[in-house]
Amino acid sequence: MSATGTKRKEIEALLTRAQREIDSGLLPSCQIAIARDGELELFEAFGDTTLDTRYVVFSSTKAFVAAAVWILIGEGAIDESKLVADYIPEFATNGKESITVEQVMLHTSGFPHAPLGPSKWWTRDGRVEQFGNWRLNWEPDSTYEYHPTSAHWVLAEIIDRATGGDYRDFIEARITRPSGLPGRVLGAPVEEQDGVAELVNTGEPATPDELEAVLGVRELPITEVTPEALLQFNAPEVRALGVPGGGGVMRAADLALFYQALLHNPDEIWDPKLLADVTGRVRNNLPERWSGVTASRALGVVVAGDDGRANLRGFGHTG
Repeated sequence: MSATGTKRKEIEALLTRAQREIDSGLLPSCQIAIARDGELELFEAFGDTTLDTRYVVFSSTKAFVAAAVWILIGEGAIDESKLVADYIPEFATNGKESITVEQVMLHTSGFPHAPLGPSKWWTRDGRVEQFGNWRLNWEPDSTYEYHPTSAHWVLAEIIDRATGGDYRDFIEARITRPSGLPGRVLGAPVEEQDGVAELVNTGEPATPDELEAVLGVRELPITEVTPEALLQFNAPEVRALGVPGGGGVMRAADLALFYQALLHNPDEIWDPKLLADVTGRVRNNLPERWSGVTASRALGVVVAGDDGRANLRGFGHTG
């Protein structure tokens, strides 16, 4: 599929760079998708892949969970200003009693290192039990630190309690299907996981000098995001679980079309005024604890910002 009506020179440079990453051995495969006005303009695959291959998209999953919460806010089933304990009474332990849903969505809730892994995450009872055991890493709203998975396990449980159903089913029925995405992006059954790319380690860890040149720090904090933890998502049963903070499985085209749905809101999946607010109004601009980069976070998503540091928030330099 080729692009029309877009900046062809820049696109060719992007595709050339992607092929270079493959040829150099840095990536075994990749897909690139570009969409505009609700339609795909370009979708290409490089390396050991096809256009049907799906990938684990890790933290891009978080926007799908946030988008589910936005629907429920618009319908009055969730109020982000309320306490998490209003929805999950078992959460209200060890100083977490005053945490709000909004703080969880802004990563200011104070439990970024709360543990929840294979020993507890398989059952709802196990997850809720672990919520009660969690302790704060710092006082809520006192600072900002990215919550890799803990926050979104809480949001998934809030969705379940607000709907009386399952967050994975809700996302499929109310977001991915209306957005035109084929298949299930969270919690695909084991028997429906053909064509998912295997995760592999490539390259060497960044040196302190390389980290400083890109991020302005000489070392990264130790978190749950390790190569060993990421490679767990090669297990079909882990993909089937649908880890809400990072377990989405999809093609690049699916992710591009989801972003188009956020931009164009087909059939008003979300209340239009609410969507503009939750995606456009920065509610957390605290400096990140380790890098010092201001958060620029709306309700569950990151805003690129105009301070020249968009690349440090996960965007390109010109985002």
